[in-house]
Amino acid sequence: MRAQALAYHRYPRPGKVEIVPTKPFYTPHDLSLAYSPGVAFPCLEIAKDPDNVYRYTGRGNTVAVISNGTSVLGLGNIGALASKPVMEGKALLFKIFAGLDAYDIELDEADPERFIAIVKAMSPSFGGINLEDIKAPECFAIEQGLVGQCGIPVMHDDQHGTAVIVGASLINALEVQGKNISDIRMVVNGAGAAAIACTRLMVRLGVRVENVVMCDSKGAITTSRPSLSPQKAEFASARTDIVSLADAVRGADVFVGLSVADVLSPEMLASMAERPVVFALANPNPEIARDVALATRTDLVYATGRSDYPNQINNVLGFPYLFRAALDCRASVINEDMKVAAAYAIAALAREPVSRQVKELYPGEKLVFGPDYILPKPFDRRLLSTVPPAVVKAAMDSGVCERPIDDLGRYGRILRRYVNDSDKALRAFLVSSVGVSS
Repeated sequence: MRAQALAYHRYPRPGKVEIVPTKPFYTPHDLSLAYSPGVAFPCLEIAKDPDNVYRYTGRGNTVAVISNGTSVLGLGNIGALASKPVMEGKALLFKIFAGLDAYDIELDEADPERFIAIVKAMSPSFGGINLEDIKAPECFAIEQGLVGQCGIPVMHDDQHGTAVIVGASLINALEVQGKNISDIRMVVNGAGAAAIACTRLMVRLGVRVENVVMCDSKGAITTSRPSLSPQKAEFASARTDIVSLADAVRGADVFVGLSVADVLSPEMLASMAERPVVFALANPNPEIARDVALATRTDLVYATGRSDYPNQINNVLGFPYLFRAALDCRASVINEDMKVAAAYAIAALAREPVSRQVKELYPGEKLVFGPDYILPKPFDRRLLSTVPPAVVKAAMDSGVCERPIDDLGRYGRILRRYVNDSDKALRAFLVSSVGVSS
C-alpha cells in the first residue's frame, strides 16, 4: 500500500489537482478578453455591484480547503506543509463528487486569532470555506470567529461533516434495530471536536441529552468533575453511579467511539442492551475490532470509518453536497437545519434499491438496507441529485439564503444531468487517454 500510495501521488506528475481554463484562449483576441484590456469591464461591473462577482467570476463555484495541519486524521500535529496531500485530496473530492472547484490552502499558523484574521482577509476569493484538520479546542474558536463574519458558508468538516454522517447512520441503525431515538441510552467515547459536534447533532435528531454519557481518557464526564471545558460541561452527566466507560456502556443502546483503538472490550460490548449499535470510528484501528465485535454479539449493527468494512462512516457522503447546496442558493452559513436535512436525505437514500453500476464497484457486498448496509456508498451518484435539494429547502425555510431556488425538482434534475454529463466525459477520457474500457 505504501509504495502504491507514493506512486499515485508522484506520477505522472506530482499532486492530485490542476487548474483547467473554462474559456477560449486560442487567439490574441481571446487573451484580450480574458485579461487586458477586456478584463476591466467585469471589474467595473463588480465595483458598481459586488453581487456581480457571481455573474462574472467563478466565486460561486469555489471552496477553500484550509488547514494548519495541527490535527490530521490518524497522524496528529504534522504541520501545515505535511498536511498538503490531505488537503489536495479533499479538493479532489469536492470536484469529482460535486463539481466544485476547491483550492487547498495550508497556513503555518497555530494562533487562533491570527488564523481567523488571515482566513477572513482571503474570504472574498471564495464562495465557501472548508476548515480541516485543526486541533481542539482551537478549532471551536476559529470556526466561531469565522461563521457569519465572512458572508459565505464556513464549516469545520471534522466536526460537522462527521456529525451529519453519524446522524444519518444513527437514523438507519435504529430503524434496523427497531428502536426509538428518544428512548435510547447513548455513550459517546471521546470529547474532541468531532465527538462534541456529533453529540449536538444527535440530540437535535431526537436523542435526549439526559440519556447521553460522554467519556474521555479520564472516564465518564460528570457534573462532579472540576474544571470542565465549556464543551465538555455541555454534556456532563448528573449521574453519580457512573465513573468508568465500563459503567457507562452497561445497558446502553448505542456506543459512538471517536477516540482510540481497542478501548471497548468484549465484556463491555456484552453488557450493552439487546440489539445494540456500535460506531467504532477510531482510525485506522477502531475501538473494538469488527471480528471481535461480531463474535461477541450477533444482534449488533456495527460501523467504522474504514473503507474495507461494511458501513463506512465517511464524510465524503456529506460535505460535497452541503457546500454544493450552500453555494447554489447563496447561503450565508451552513446551519443546523441544513445539516439535519442532509442527514435525513442521506439516510433515505440508503433505503432505496442500489443501481447496477454501484453494485459492480463493490463486488461481494450485499447492498440491501439492513445491518451491513445503513449508508449509501460514496459512488452512489444519486447523492448529488438528492442531498442538495433537501439542504437548499432547509436553507430557504431557515432564511439564510440570498438566492432561493423555487423549483427544487428542476434543481435536482439539473444536478442529475450534471452527473450524467460528467460521467460520460470521464468515460470518454478514460477510453481515449488511458485506454480503459468503458
